[in-house]
Amino acid sequence: MYILGISAFYHDSAACLVRDGEIVSAAQEERFTRKKHDSGFPFRAIEFCLRHSGIRLSDVELVAFYDKSFLKFERLLESYLAYAPAGFRSFIKAMPQWMKQKLSMKDYIEKELKYEGKIIFPEHHESHAASAFYPSPFDEAAIITMDGVGEWTTTSFGAGKGKGFELYEEMRFPHSLGLLYSAFTYYTGFKVNSGEYKVMGLAPYGEPKYRDLILRELVDLKEDGSFKLNMKYFNYCAGLTMTNGRFNDLFGGKPRKPETKLTQKEMDIARSLQDVTEEIVMRIGRYVYGETGMKNLAMAGGVALNCVANGRLLREGPFENIWIQPAAGDAGGAVGAALVGWYRYYNQARHTGGKSDFQHGSYLGPEFSKEEILEFLKRAGIAYHELQPEEVAESAAGLIADQKVIGWFQGRMEFGPRALGSRSILGDARSPKMQALMNLKVKFREGFRPFAPAVLAEKVSEYFELDKESPYMLLVADIKEGRRKKMSEEEEKLFGIDKLNVVRSDIPAVTHIDYSARIQTVHKETNPLFHELISTFEREEGCAVVINTSFNVRGEPIVCTPEDAYRCFMRTNIDHLVMGNYLLNKEEQKPWEEKADWKKEFQLD
Repeated sequence: MYILGISAFYHDSAACLVRDGEIVSAAQEERFTRKKHDSGFPFRAIEFCLRHSGIRLSDVELVAFYDKSFLKFERLLESYLAYAPAGFRSFIKAMPQWMKQKLSMKDYIEKELKYEGKIIFPEHHESHAASAFYPSPFDEAAIITMDGVGEWTTTSFGAGKGKGFELYEEMRFPHSLGLLYSAFTYYTGFKVNSGEYKVMGLAPYGEPKYRDLILRELVDLKEDGSFKLNMKYFNYCAGLTMTNGRFNDLFGGKPRKPETKLTQKEMDIARSLQDVTEEIVMRIGRYVYGETGMKNLAMAGGVALNCVANGRLLREGPFENIWIQPAAGDAGGAVGAALVGWYRYYNQARHTGGKSDFQHGSYLGPEFSKEEILEFLKRAGIAYHELQPEEVAESAAGLIADQKVIGWFQGRMEFGPRALGSRSILGDARSPKMQALMNLKVKFREGFRPFAPAVLAEKVSEYFELDKESPYMLLVADIKEGRRKKMSEEEEKLFGIDKLNVVRSDIPAVTHIDYSARIQTVHKETNPLFHELISTFEREEGCAVVINTSFNVRGEPIVCTPEDAYRCFMRTNIDHLVMGNYLLNKEEQKPWEEKADWKKEFQLD
């Protein structure tokens, strides 16, 4: 039995195909359209999922859409009425798409997909909860979902056991941890719904000077983690911005203009917000543990991508084990909706059987055969060297050891916002210059942004204060004490962004300024080739860690196809591209000429 899950029309649209309860494919629409955070209906992602399994839409028993559009429309109307006439502009702006698509979602799906089968509509946080619990390795677990807003819910908790789960309590719009974080993302000059992780990365450069102000003026926080926001400071209910003039007055000025220089103020605000966020998450975690008594926790929703808070909850909280949906945001809602169909609509049995999880490493997207890659290289007239299968990992490890930056394009594309060793850019974590080099010359992004270490799962405790798996880069932990470098007196006096270039450990390129790292544990079972690369690097260089960052440049989605990979390779200072069994050297390539339509230029499908 095939079930198709769909998320669309907010941000990060996606599709997922489940076969007899197993997740067999999932992908975000952005990877195909090349429009970052594409919110349009995921026609291309659906097409991929069907093609990957060799089926047609008529073979799909059930389509599950990830939320209830009528309830969401109800919130929009009630919010407008509550704030009228203040919200008229945003209301009018939203109406055309609601009238055309969102309000009659069942009709839209039937018409656009020409689908005649059953369609169900789980609630938004039900989809999040399902995406957290069902793919997790736990037979029973507490469940926490946190995001901006679904229909009305912004945070919920419950518990799952076997094939069933129940959500017990919720917080409702407009009181939202996700929207609070987005409000400060907007105020510090980053893009809402995509720049939140930049605020998280900026936080260690600051001091929590505004923490008490936030808790005193903006957030009425209770011991159980529930809270109310003081809405007189926020504009997202009625306006086209997240904050208003009162918010500006409270924090001493207007929002930072995007792309202007970051100041210590933004760093201090980011740190203060992160501290408040962690406090809320910790209180919610303790309360949920007390209410459920369960040792395992499954999490989803956009706030669950805050890996710093996740790491602290695992380290200091009451739960023994935490599993977080790697596509925790709206994209993962497609997975959850499909699994709601299998387990709740069709009432199928669930057996965990001691597996690490059922997400398959999140390697759920398109893959390209050796023949397909070679056809592209030849058709486009690209210089390459063919490697034997046993030479791929060895060659890549040697290039990293030679301080080269390599593009790594192998196997199935990752589902979720993180590259996990299939569509990655790799470098030497031991290099004190590599963070700045890769940020500014390869990724073309802010220099303060930290990079993640990919470490052999069996060696993680030798490098980091972590004794759990972190396969999806969703936990932050500290560098082991013995690997840290003591700062000089002059370095200790540095403030803010000046701390950036201080070497803090023997793997400085992945050590953030507070000695933390966002860790990916690499497992032989889910990605044998990437595991072999790092194992070879350790055998030759004595280090079981490499830099792993997503194969894209700022403002673009992670690469999907060989064409995407080559374009990114040529438009950046990546030295080599290892694509399947083929090695490309930048020095051997023709000078890059930007093409308006790259696929048309080389007659590519």
